[in-house]
Amino acid sequence: MAKFDYVIAETLDDALSLLNEQGIRSIPLAGGTDIFVALRVNPLWFDRLVDIRQIPELIQVTLEDDQIKLGAAVTFSKAIRNPIMQKSVPFLVEACKTIGGPAVRNCGTFGGNVSNAAACADSLPSLVCLEAVAHLRSSNGEREVKVEDLITGPHETSIEVGELLTHFTFKVPPEHARSCFIKIGRRKAQSISRLSIAVIGTVNSDGIIDYVRVCPGAAIATPVRFSNVEGMLLGKKPDKEIITAAADQLVSEMIESTGRRWSTEYKEIALKAIAERALAKIFLEDVPHVN
Repeated sequence: MAKFDYVIAETLDDALSLLNEQGIRSIPLAGGTDIFVALRVNPLWFDRLVDIRQIPELIQVTLEDDQIKLGAAVTFSKAIRNPIMQKSVPFLVEACKTIGGPAVRNCGTFGGNVSNAAACADSLPSLVCLEAVAHLRSSNGEREVKVEDLITGPHETSIEVGELLTHFTFKVPPEHARSCFIKIGRRKAQSISRLSIAVIGTVNSDGIIDYVRVCPGAAIATPVRFSNVEGMLLGKKPDKEIITAAADQLVSEMIESTGRRWSTEYKEIALKAIAERALAKIFLEDVPHVN
Protein backbone atom coordinates (compact mmCIF):
# COMPACT_ATOMS: atom_id res chain seq x y z
CA MET A 1 0.00 0.00 0.00
CA ALA A 2 1.25 3.49 -0.90
CA LYS A 3 2.56 5.49 2.05
CA PHE A 4 2.22 9.25 2.31
CA ASP A 5 1.74 11.95 4.93
CA TYR A 6 -1.50 13.74 5.67
CA VAL A 7 -1.99 17.18 7.22
CA ILE A 8 -5.01 19.46 7.76
CA ALA A 9 -4.82 23.10 6.68
CA GLU A 10 -7.04 25.46 8.65
CA THR A 11 -6.47 28.64 6.63
CA LEU A 12 -5.57 29.55 3.06
CA ASP A 13 -2.18 30.84 4.14
CA ASP A 14 -1.58 27.59 5.99
CA ALA A 15 -2.53 25.56 2.92
CA LEU A 16 -0.26 27.57 0.61
CA SER A 17 2.64 27.29 3.04
CA LEU A 18 2.24 23.51 3.18
CA LEU A 19 1.79 23.13 -0.59
CA ASN A 20 4.97 25.10 -1.23
CA GLU A 21 7.20 23.56 1.44
CA GLN A 22 10.52 22.73 -0.17
CA GLY A 23 11.48 19.07 -0.59
CA ILE A 24 7.96 17.72 -0.08
CA ARG A 25 5.63 16.96 -2.97
CA SER A 26 2.28 18.11 -1.62
CA ILE A 27 -1.12 18.19 -3.32
CA PRO A 28 -4.47 19.47 -1.99
CA LEU A 29 -7.14 17.06 -0.83
CA ALA A 30 -10.81 18.04 -0.89
CA GLY A 31 -12.97 15.03 -1.72
CA GLY A 32 -10.31 12.54 -2.81
CA THR A 33 -12.65 10.73 -5.20
CA ASP A 34 -10.17 11.07 -8.07
CA ILE A 35 -6.96 10.79 -6.06
CA PHE A 36 -7.75 7.49 -4.38
CA VAL A 37 -8.95 5.90 -7.61
CA ALA A 38 -5.75 7.00 -9.35
CA LEU A 39 -3.63 5.54 -6.55
CA ARG A 40 -4.77 2.07 -7.54
CA VAL A 41 -3.15 2.27 -10.97
CA ASN A 42 -0.56 5.07 -10.88
CA PRO A 43 2.78 5.33 -9.10
CA LEU A 44 2.69 7.57 -6.05
CA TRP A 45 3.16 11.12 -7.35
CA PHE A 46 3.03 12.98 -4.01
CA ASP A 47 4.53 12.77 -0.53
CA ARG A 48 1.76 14.52 1.36
CA LEU A 49 -1.94 15.31 1.14
CA VAL A 50 -2.96 18.75 2.38
CA ASP A 51 -6.60 18.57 3.50
CA ILE A 52 -8.34 21.85 2.63
CA ARG A 53 -11.89 20.88 3.61
CA GLN A 54 -11.92 22.92 6.81
CA ILE A 55 -10.97 26.25 5.25
CA PRO A 56 -14.11 28.40 5.49
CA GLU A 57 -13.60 30.34 2.24
CA LEU A 58 -13.47 27.15 0.21
CA ILE A 59 -16.73 25.58 1.38
CA GLN A 60 -19.19 28.44 0.91
CA VAL A 61 -21.70 29.48 -1.75
CA THR A 62 -22.50 33.19 -1.67
CA LEU A 63 -24.41 35.68 -3.79
CA GLU A 64 -23.38 39.33 -3.99
CA ASP A 65 -25.21 41.61 -6.43
CA ASP A 66 -25.25 39.55 -9.65
CA GLN A 67 -22.24 37.37 -8.85
CA ILE A 68 -22.23 33.87 -7.41
CA LYS A 69 -19.09 32.76 -5.59
CA LEU A 70 -18.72 28.99 -5.42
CA GLY A 71 -16.00 27.60 -3.17
CA ALA A 72 -13.72 25.03 -4.76
CA ALA A 73 -14.28 22.59 -1.87
CA VAL A 74 -18.08 22.78 -2.05
CA THR A 75 -19.38 19.25 -2.52
CA PHE A 76 -21.94 18.28 -5.11
CA SER A 77 -24.41 17.28 -2.39
CA LYS A 78 -24.10 20.71 -0.78
CA ALA A 79 -24.67 22.40 -4.15
CA ILE A 80 -27.77 20.29 -4.78
CA ARG A 81 -29.28 21.46 -1.46
CA ASN A 82 -28.19 25.08 -1.75
CA PRO A 83 -31.08 27.53 -2.43
CA ILE A 84 -28.86 29.98 -4.35
CA MET A 85 -27.78 27.24 -6.73
CA GLN A 86 -31.28 25.82 -7.05
CA LYS A 87 -32.76 29.18 -8.01
CA SER A 88 -30.01 30.64 -10.16
CA VAL A 89 -28.31 27.70 -11.93
CA PRO A 90 -30.68 24.72 -11.95
CA PHE A 91 -28.86 23.06 -14.85
CA LEU A 92 -25.65 22.98 -12.80
CA VAL A 93 -27.61 21.44 -9.94
CA GLU A 94 -29.02 18.83 -12.34
CA ALA A 95 -25.49 18.03 -13.47
CA CYS A 96 -24.45 17.52 -9.84
CA LYS A 97 -27.30 15.05 -9.35
CA THR A 98 -25.90 12.82 -12.10
CA ILE A 99 -22.42 12.54 -10.58
CA GLY A 100 -21.72 9.09 -9.10
CA GLY A 101 -23.81 7.92 -6.17
CA PRO A 102 -24.55 9.57 -2.80
CA ALA A 103 -21.12 8.71 -1.39
CA VAL A 104 -19.33 10.33 -4.34
CA ARG A 105 -21.58 13.40 -4.29
CA ASN A 106 -21.01 13.79 -0.54
CA CYS A 107 -17.24 13.88 -1.05
CA GLY A 108 -16.62 15.10 -4.58
CA THR A 109 -16.05 18.83 -5.09
CA PHE A 110 -16.20 21.34 -7.92
CA GLY A 111 -12.52 22.15 -7.54
CA GLY A 112 -11.59 18.51 -7.83
CA ASN A 113 -13.89 17.93 -10.81
CA VAL A 114 -12.37 20.86 -12.68
CA SER A 115 -8.77 20.18 -11.64
CA ASN A 116 -8.99 16.54 -12.71
CA ALA A 117 -10.14 17.84 -16.10
CA ALA A 118 -11.66 14.61 -17.35
CA ALA A 119 -13.46 15.08 -20.66
CA CYS A 120 -16.52 13.46 -19.07
CA ALA A 121 -16.57 15.72 -15.96
CA ASP A 122 -20.24 16.49 -15.43
CA SER A 123 -19.90 19.96 -13.88
CA LEU A 124 -17.81 21.37 -16.73
CA PRO A 125 -20.41 21.96 -19.49
CA SER A 126 -22.62 24.06 -17.20
CA LEU A 127 -19.66 25.96 -15.75
CA VAL A 128 -18.44 26.75 -19.26
CA CYS A 129 -21.93 27.92 -20.29
CA LEU A 130 -21.88 30.23 -17.27
CA GLU A 131 -18.48 31.57 -18.33
CA ALA A 132 -17.27 30.65 -14.85
CA VAL A 133 -13.95 32.10 -13.77
CA ALA A 134 -11.54 30.02 -11.70
CA HIS A 135 -9.67 31.93 -8.99
CA LEU A 136 -6.22 30.63 -8.11
CA ARG A 137 -3.88 31.63 -5.34
CA SER A 138 -0.18 31.02 -4.86
CA SER A 139 2.74 32.45 -2.93
CA ASN A 140 3.15 34.88 -5.84
CA GLY A 141 -0.38 36.27 -5.59
CA GLU A 142 -3.73 35.59 -7.23
CA ARG A 143 -4.89 35.11 -10.78
CA GLU A 144 -8.15 34.50 -12.61
CA VAL A 145 -8.72 32.19 -15.57
CA LYS A 146 -11.92 31.20 -17.32
CA VAL A 147 -12.69 27.54 -16.70
CA GLU A 148 -12.81 27.05 -20.48
CA ASP A 149 -9.21 28.29 -20.72
CA LEU A 150 -7.96 26.62 -17.54
CA ILE A 151 -8.41 23.16 -19.05
CA THR A 152 -5.78 22.59 -21.70
CA GLY A 153 -6.43 18.94 -22.52
CA PRO A 154 -7.80 15.68 -21.11
CA HIS A 155 -6.61 15.58 -17.46
CA GLU A 156 -4.48 18.66 -18.11
CA THR A 157 -4.84 22.20 -16.74
CA SER A 158 -2.73 25.32 -16.42
CA ILE A 159 -2.79 25.09 -12.61
CA GLU A 160 0.81 25.45 -11.47
CA VAL A 161 2.65 23.44 -8.82
CA GLY A 162 1.98 24.97 -5.41
CA GLU A 163 -1.05 26.89 -6.71
CA LEU A 164 -4.46 26.40 -5.11
CA LEU A 165 -7.82 26.70 -6.84
CA THR A 166 -9.89 28.57 -4.25
CA HIS A 167 -13.26 29.36 -5.85
CA PHE A 168 -15.28 30.09 -8.96
CA THR A 169 -17.32 33.15 -9.83
CA PHE A 170 -20.00 33.63 -12.46
CA LYS A 171 -22.87 35.98 -13.16
CA VAL A 172 -26.42 35.02 -12.32
CA PRO A 173 -28.10 34.17 -15.65
CA PRO A 174 -30.89 36.43 -16.96
CA GLU A 175 -34.04 36.24 -14.86
CA HIS A 176 -36.13 34.43 -17.45
CA ALA A 177 -33.37 32.12 -18.71
CA ARG A 178 -34.21 28.47 -19.09
CA SER A 179 -31.49 25.86 -18.84
CA CYS A 180 -31.04 22.16 -19.37
CA PHE A 181 -28.42 19.47 -18.72
CA ILE A 182 -28.71 16.05 -20.33
CA LYS A 183 -26.31 13.17 -19.85
CA ILE A 184 -25.96 9.79 -21.53
CA GLY A 185 -24.21 6.99 -19.66
CA ARG A 186 -23.95 3.24 -19.96
CA ARG A 187 -26.44 2.81 -17.15
CA LYS A 188 -28.86 4.94 -15.12
CA ALA A 189 -27.00 4.99 -11.79
CA GLN A 190 -23.39 5.94 -10.93
CA SER A 191 -22.56 6.28 -14.59
CA ILE A 192 -19.57 7.95 -16.24
CA SER A 193 -20.77 10.29 -18.95
CA ARG A 194 -20.41 9.10 -22.52
CA LEU A 195 -21.94 12.34 -23.77
CA SER A 196 -23.64 15.30 -22.17
CA ILE A 197 -24.83 18.76 -23.05
CA ALA A 198 -25.60 21.97 -21.17
CA VAL A 199 -27.73 24.69 -22.75
CA ILE A 200 -29.09 27.96 -21.42
CA GLY A 201 -31.11 30.60 -23.27
CA THR A 202 -33.88 33.18 -23.40
CA VAL A 203 -36.51 34.33 -25.87
CA ASN A 204 -37.51 38.01 -25.96
CA SER A 205 -40.97 39.56 -26.15
CA ASP A 206 -40.92 39.28 -29.96
CA GLY A 207 -40.36 35.55 -29.76
CA ILE A 208 -36.71 35.83 -30.83
CA ILE A 209 -33.79 34.01 -29.23
CA ASP A 210 -31.63 36.74 -27.72
CA TYR A 211 -29.37 34.74 -25.39
CA VAL A 212 -28.02 31.22 -25.80
CA ARG A 213 -25.00 29.23 -24.69
CA VAL A 214 -24.25 25.65 -25.69
CA CYS A 215 -21.52 23.36 -24.38
CA PRO A 216 -21.37 19.59 -24.91
CA GLY A 217 -19.43 17.31 -22.59
CA ALA A 218 -17.25 14.31 -23.49
CA ALA A 219 -17.69 15.19 -27.17
CA ILE A 220 -14.30 16.80 -27.81
CA ALA A 221 -11.01 16.99 -25.91
CA THR A 222 -11.89 20.04 -23.79
CA PRO A 223 -15.21 21.66 -22.87
CA VAL A 224 -15.91 24.78 -24.94
CA ARG A 225 -18.92 26.75 -26.04
CA PHE A 226 -19.90 26.08 -29.64
CA SER A 227 -20.14 29.69 -30.79
CA ASN A 228 -21.14 28.86 -34.37
CA VAL A 229 -24.12 26.90 -33.09
CA GLU A 230 -25.05 29.76 -30.79
CA GLY A 231 -24.73 32.17 -33.73
CA MET A 232 -27.17 30.10 -35.80
CA LEU A 233 -29.78 30.43 -33.06
CA LEU A 234 -29.32 34.05 -31.97
CA GLY A 235 -31.80 36.42 -33.58
CA LYS A 236 -33.98 33.56 -34.82
CA LYS A 237 -37.52 32.60 -33.95
CA PRO A 238 -37.23 29.06 -32.57
CA ASP A 239 -38.82 26.22 -34.51
CA LYS A 240 -38.04 22.58 -35.20
CA GLU A 241 -36.13 23.38 -38.37
CA ILE A 242 -33.66 25.81 -36.82
CA ILE A 243 -33.13 23.49 -33.85
CA THR A 244 -32.42 20.55 -36.16
CA ALA A 245 -29.99 22.69 -38.15
CA ALA A 246 -28.22 23.79 -34.96
CA ALA A 247 -27.92 20.18 -33.78
CA ASP A 248 -26.48 19.17 -37.16
CA GLN A 249 -23.95 21.98 -36.92
CA LEU A 250 -22.97 20.84 -33.42
CA VAL A 251 -22.32 17.32 -34.67
CA SER A 252 -20.39 18.59 -37.68
CA GLU A 253 -18.10 20.68 -35.46
CA MET A 254 -17.55 17.74 -33.11
CA ILE A 255 -16.39 15.57 -36.00
CA GLU A 256 -14.22 18.38 -37.38
CA SER A 257 -12.52 18.63 -33.96
CA THR A 258 -12.02 14.93 -33.26
CA GLY A 259 -11.95 13.34 -36.68
CA ARG A 260 -13.75 10.10 -37.33
CA ARG A 261 -13.10 7.39 -34.75
CA TRP A 262 -14.62 4.06 -33.81
CA SER A 263 -17.07 5.89 -31.52
CA THR A 264 -18.08 8.60 -34.00
CA GLU A 265 -20.96 6.70 -35.57
CA TYR A 266 -22.60 6.40 -32.15
CA LYS A 267 -21.71 9.90 -30.98
CA GLU A 268 -23.03 11.76 -34.01
CA ILE A 269 -26.45 10.15 -33.58
CA ALA A 270 -26.55 10.46 -29.80
CA LEU A 271 -25.21 14.03 -29.66
CA LYS A 272 -27.69 15.22 -32.24
CA ALA A 273 -30.52 13.62 -30.26
CA ILE A 274 -29.62 15.19 -26.91
CA ALA A 275 -28.88 18.56 -28.54
CA GLU A 276 -32.30 18.61 -30.19
CA ARG A 277 -33.93 17.53 -26.94
CA ALA A 278 -32.19 20.19 -24.87
CA LEU A 279 -32.80 23.01 -27.35
CA ALA A 280 -36.45 22.04 -27.77
CA LYS A 281 -36.97 21.95 -24.02
CA ILE A 282 -35.65 25.49 -23.68
CA PHE A 283 -37.02 27.15 -26.78
CA LEU A 284 -40.15 25.22 -27.78
CA GLU A 285 -41.83 23.98 -24.62
CA ASP A 286 -44.13 26.75 -23.26
CA VAL A 287 -41.48 29.41 -23.73
CA PRO A 288 -41.80 32.31 -21.23
CA HIS A 289 -41.01 35.48 -23.22
CA VAL A 290 -38.89 38.21 -21.71
CA ASN A 291 -40.75 41.54 -21.55
